[in-house]
Amino acid sequence: MANMASKDTRTVVLCVDDSEHAFLAFDWYVQNFHKPENHLVTVHCPETFTNVTMMSPGRVSELITECNAKLDALKTKFVSKMTENGINGEFKAIGLEGDMKPGQAIVDYAEKSKATFIVTGTRGMGKFRRTVMGSVSDYIVHHSPCPVLVCRQKEKDHKEHKEHKDHKEKGDKH
Repeated sequence: MANMASKDTRTVVLCVDDSEHAFLAFDWYVQNFHKPENHLVTVHCPETFTNVTMMSPGRVSELITECNAKLDALKTKFVSKMTENGINGEFKAIGLEGDMKPGQAIVDYAEKSKATFIVTGTRGMGKFRRTVMGSVSDYIVHHSPCPVLVCRQKEKDHKEHKEHKDHKEKGDKH
């Protein structure tokens, strides 16, 4: 979908990956927060590969092909969801240049695009895991140039969403 942002349009950055948490955040945004004047930019920061210099050129080529296929599939899913919901928006892969971490890439993109706010899901990691592994949503909350909405799903909501999705994929009417 084309970028049709006008002076009255608010840019909303929605962080996405192929996790259930990202799809839940998208659905929550649509049901509870979306307004017709919003221009939704779903952003994804693909994984980077360390030690590519230690890999054969053939393996590096395979990884690039796999990454591009995953990126295309993700783009298709979210552009389809925007179209189904009549949302003016686009999909952007960000952080492709350099070794920027996803949180930093998202904050930088929000700043450059003059985003009105950022929406992100969360995997609900505990304090210890978040401290050791880092947390994209935690980084965004602490460094964002604009308000951040973190969609955290309760376990019950997560199970219900998954059951509904499973029924839809099997063709069941729900």
